[in-house]
Amino acid sequence: MDIPEWFLWVALGMTGLQALGLVPVIRRMRDTDPALRTQGRFDLLDTLGSLLMFVGLMLSLFLTASWAWLSLAGLALVAAVYAVKGARLLRARRRTT
Repeated sequence: MDIPEWFLWVALGMTGLQALGLVPVIRRMRDTDPALRTQGRFDLLDTLGSLLMFVGLMLSLFLTASWAWLSLAGLALVAAVYAVKGARLLRARRRTT
């Protein structure tokens, strides 16, 4: 499969934007409220997992297929974080009713 050169620049730009998205997440982790700090940790893991998925996919497409494990690790991390966030949301909804 022949991937155009411009796609590499688009992928690098999107990776840069994802990395810039780490800045507000790290600021949220410095908050004095423990609930916001915990939410910030989950958001940090979510962002890092997404970044791992994207970088692993791009490396496997442009270099060799041996980098596919990186995107699988990112997918596992994102799935685990979403499962924990969903469980916390369900637990919080059950407490209020």
